[in-house]
Amino acid sequence: MSTQPAQLPLLIMGPMVRRAEQTAICIQFATSKPSNCRITLNNYDCYNEQQNIALGKHLYLHFIVIKPVNNQFPLDTLLAYTLYINDEAIDLTPWCFDGQAAPSLVIPNKLTHILHGSCRNAHHPAKDSLVSASHWQNKQRSNNQQGAQLLLLSGDQVYADDVAGPMLLAIHKLITVLGIYKEQPLALNLPEDLNEQLFHRHLYLPKTPWQKRSKFGVGYWLKKDEPHFSSVKAHNHLIHFEEFVALYLFNFSAAVWQFVDIANVNYIGKSDKNSTIFNAEKKALSEYAKGLNQVEKLFANVSTLMMFDDHDVTDDWNLTAGWEQAINQNPSSKRIINNGLISYWLFQGMGNDALQKTGSLITEFKQSRTANNIWQFKAFDKSLNEFNYWHYELTTTPKVVVLDTRTHRWRNESNFNEPSGLLDWERLTELEESLLSHSKVIIVSPAPVFGVKSVEAIQAAFNMCGQPLMVDVENWMAHEGSAKKLLDTFRRTDTPNETLILSGDVHYSFCFSVQKRFGDHPNRIWQLTASGIKNEFPRKLINVLDKLDSILYGPKSPLNFFTKRWHMEVDKHQTKGEGQKYLVSDSAISLITLEQGDLARYQLIHGDGHLTEFDLEHK
Repeated sequence: MSTQPAQLPLLIMGPMVRRAEQTAICIQFATSKPSNCRITLNNYDCYNEQQNIALGKHLYLHFIVIKPVNNQFPLDTLLAYTLYINDEAIDLTPWCFDGQAAPSLVIPNKLTHILHGSCRNAHHPAKDSLVSASHWQNKQRSNNQQGAQLLLLSGDQVYADDVAGPMLLAIHKLITVLGIYKEQPLALNLPEDLNEQLFHRHLYLPKTPWQKRSKFGVGYWLKKDEPHFSSVKAHNHLIHFEEFVALYLFNFSAAVWQFVDIANVNYIGKSDKNSTIFNAEKKALSEYAKGLNQVEKLFANVSTLMMFDDHDVTDDWNLTAGWEQAINQNPSSKRIINNGLISYWLFQGMGNDALQKTGSLITEFKQSRTANNIWQFKAFDKSLNEFNYWHYELTTTPKVVVLDTRTHRWRNESNFNEPSGLLDWERLTELEESLLSHSKVIIVSPAPVFGVKSVEAIQAAFNMCGQPLMVDVENWMAHEGSAKKLLDTFRRTDTPNETLILSGDVHYSFCFSVQKRFGDHPNRIWQLTASGIKNEFPRKLINVLDKLDSILYGPKSPLNFFTKRWHMEVDKHQTKGEGQKYLVSDSAISLITLEQGDLARYQLIHGDGHLTEFDLEHK
């Protein structure tokens, strides 16, 4: 399918409401032409600060920061907005909920409703629960209600390490159509024909030769090279920066799918297995694309904030010090990781803080594009890797603290193959200070702080066998130092009375409540895990793990005394209605309802539209 530049729509992504505060509102979008853009809030005097970033001949990423002329914008009030491009008002009807003349947003202050989720894999056969969330929000606005004030996405907004075959072909089609600028070639011996790379990219990704592996591991004696990219689904792993850019567009924009006739994209290889996989992925992607109009409506009407987990870059990102060392010693591996991080910064990170700190990287990034429009990131990588402000906070009630659990890991200095702690001592100390003097706090941690003990026990067993990467040993309790520091923080008498921890990552959902076993401080911690938005854990296996956990780690089980958190009493909450269960593997995004800052309801909005609610009273 050929597409001429003249056929490109002006607005090819967005608008997406990002950080929204009284003093500034950040909205991001993308156009196919260099444009002078501004956004007005209807009935409010404001001015704009605009940042434009050219990512291709027909791709320009825009950030508009709207600021009030006098006083401050009102809180907890619906604010309609209008986008002007080259002084012409753009018809934003496709981004409006029913009955709205313009998209509108709320600057959150006293939080009452939050949508939260993670793990949105475009080609997973599960339904996209962001579509259901959009329908729910549409209903609230139609009833003159604000609905959710925040949409929090806590990781794996894209899967760079698990890319469908048809998606990889579509990505390269989009790169051509939009003229997305390419990076300097990598030192990888990839076949020139993309069809020959399909389902075989993992064979060309860097590996550590078996001769250089530790003699204490099985891999050395089996003479098995160790892949740097450990995902078992790395067959179409993204490599080039322009591929990451295109993937984000396919995940956030409905418009770009018109450039790819996905139904007529075909696999021309000779493998029957790959052909079957390709056709199943193509069907899932077709359904996924149909729902993106609804997803964009949600993004355009609700302040959306994000945080990376591993799949936004690659599976097992910084899981162990040994993994980090192998990546950093290979220029091609390091380039791929930084490509993932740069694309995160562009499409997720800058909106999280309205460019306040993340914007400091823009000038150097722009200087990385050569005169012939080739990216040369060698100098920029240093600034990117030294950047320390991916985490952020919201001064709402309750306060929201979003953790970066990937780039500040507590490395095991004595054994590089042991899992790193999710936060180092410095960041854990900062977290402790953030919690003090607040009666209620919401913590966004991509991985659950209080996870399923039976699953963590299995992970610990694999780790003892020297295979932490095989089962993603990425739980807070896997590292002695970070686990102790975190639990000591929660046991303090001056920590909040009510703490909500919002997590994802694990591809199933649950609700735990936690209290100290000893002491008089009446603090309550809620571990609310929602995963995945478009992903699921094998249901039969999760049922087995659910029963195993109830048997081995029941309230009176002596095995609880051998866990790092035995000073904390962890209670599991079942779902209401028929078929009660503790662990739910069904694609969903969570709806959290607060009353006076306390948790009042915890529900799951599933991909097919039905709701599941956890019983907060009975355990």
